[in-house]
Amino acid sequence: MRSLFRFFVALCILLLAAGIVFRERYGGPVVAFPDRSTPPLLKDSALEIVATLDHAPGNIAVAADGRIFFTIHPEGRPTGSKLVELIDGRPVPFPNAGFQTWRDGELSFDTPLGVRIDSKGQLWTIDHGLHGLHTPRLLAFDINTRQVVVQFDFPRDVAGRGSFLQDLAVDPAGRYVYVADAGVMAKKPALIVYDISARTAYRRLERHSSVMDKDYLVNAKGHPMILLGGLFNVHVALDSIAIDRTGEWLYYGAMANENLYRVKRSDLVDRTLAESELQRRVELFGPKVQTDGISTDSAGNIYLTDIEHGAISILSPDKQLKTLFVDPRLRWPDGLSFGPGGYLYIADSDLSDQMLRSRGHMEANAPYFVFRLRVGQSAPAGQ
Repeated sequence: MRSLFRFFVALCILLLAAGIVFRERYGGPVVAFPDRSTPPLLKDSALEIVATLDHAPGNIAVAADGRIFFTIHPEGRPTGSKLVELIDGRPVPFPNAGFQTWRDGELSFDTPLGVRIDSKGQLWTIDHGLHGLHTPRLLAFDINTRQVVVQFDFPRDVAGRGSFLQDLAVDPAGRYVYVADAGVMAKKPALIVYDISARTAYRRLERHSSVMDKDYLVNAKGHPMILLGGLFNVHVALDSIAIDRTGEWLYYGAMANENLYRVKRSDLVDRTLAESELQRRVELFGPKVQTDGISTDSAGNIYLTDIEHGAISILSPDKQLKTLFVDPRLRWPDGLSFGPGGYLYIADSDLSDQMLRSRGHMEANAPYFVFRLRVGQSAPAGQ
């Protein structure tokens, strides 16, 4: 009996120590993000419902012909479809139903999140492989034939355990794909460049100040993201990523950072450029809100989801940040994509009701939505 008591005491001490270490690493401060909202430029009536869903969407890509593709957010732990096309108002598995169940060693979806459509009409997906515990993977599909045209499995030295490859951008020339590794568990956020023709990938700006989170706690419309009783406080690093429509600049930023940065695409892909020199060429472009997804238009404006206020903000080329639109139906505006006709599409993941939540809780907060609105500017569809 005495040995059992000692074992119990030792186990309690071990668990307490592990909890302290975990909280020290993932707890973090609870500093409020600066309020940068302004009176909205567009009226509430501008927002249209595109799809009403049983499961929360993640990221979205709209083709030039109006076809709509989006992921089901992996934080919702979907047991059915993970990537879908919206057909007649219903989500239909893409490229097929068999692809939706992860099978180790087979070509299938594990935890896909980011999606984009390039100038060739190819649908690109980034699958973080359960935060790098499995194999992170980049796939491109011909949306007409539904065939895989590109597959790249990231090696461990590019996307190891604890990585979180969650969003991407494809340059207009179709030569490179840029991936945001938020590194939530590994704490090593970085930009990843994939050279399509060379079929190689490499990390850049790892743990540089422009990709790191600050002390700001993520707060979704009055729901502070304090999880597991404070053991895990959500301070997301590099998350937002988009390329300008000329292909000159890559814009990016951490969710828990009040600044948006940019770097020249030519510098980012130049492997002869030393990391120290690349860091010197990073530019602090302008202010931002607490942002998840971003997009750009042909006039040089940057659109940013404002998860704290259920809004979309716009950052103009002269670096003026304004609230474009606010609506109480937006719970966590996540992914953005331009479509035809000057429409900006919004996948609302309501992520605060997905992370570490029970299925009963997620079902109680359904339905979930994809929205769109005309923003007065246009851009090539897909990103």
